[in-house]
Amino acid sequence: MSGVIVTGVPRADAADVEALAGFGVATVHEAMGRTGLLPSRLRPIQQGIRAAGTAVTVLSWPGDNLMIHAAVEQCGEGDLLVVTTTSPSTDGMFGELFATALRRRGVRGLVIDAGVRDTQELRDLGFPAWSAAVSAQGTVKATGGSVNVPVAIGGQLIRPGDVILADDDGVVVVPRDKAREAAEAAQAREAKEAATRAAFLEGQLGLDRYGLRQKLEQLGVTYTSYEDYVRGAGS
Repeated sequence: MSGVIVTGVPRADAADVEALAGFGVATVHEAMGRTGLLPSRLRPIQQGIRAAGTAVTVLSWPGDNLMIHAAVEQCGEGDLLVVTTTSPSTDGMFGELFATALRRRGVRGLVIDAGVRDTQELRDLGFPAWSAAVSAQGTVKATGGSVNVPVAIGGQLIRPGDVILADDDGVVVVPRDKAREAAEAAQAREAKEAATRAAFLEGQLGLDRYGLRQKLEQLGVTYTSYEDYVRGAGS
């Protein structure tokens, strides 16, 4: 497998990344029309941490982390490393030493559709990671791959420079040319949710706020007393 390392890729505007960083993955995913969500197998190795950055992408051979070494050179302040493999892999391709090098360069975290190891050390370093597996299985450095090319994870296209958001709920990708639009939509959704939260605190029901009683009626769902329900079940 040969490959390419692309340098000088365009990135989403830093101000737009910071605006998106203030919102949760679920909010941004919903605000974009329920798009961009990466598969649920990508789980955080820590809790209570939210990361946002511009994607530096890596396409590697399974069980081979050579291209992650190559990618470190292409990473800078505000980036977030995104790694996938040419076929499924759970090997521990990323650990403490990679995290140390990336933190030095201002990288905000890792999303890898493969395995990580040294998880306690990563937590101690404060380097957030989302992975498909945790495994002590070692890797080799023997096969070429690519850095900063479009990659796909779970059917979602990730281009270098796109915005990656990750938290306890999962990971979402925002196309770099849609970052500002997504941030504005997320802000509007959060304002709407704040109003709904206030209404719920006052005792309003979702059935009434969302107009769902009519939906139940349209679907043929009826109300009946317990006595009538029991009587009907026994007849």
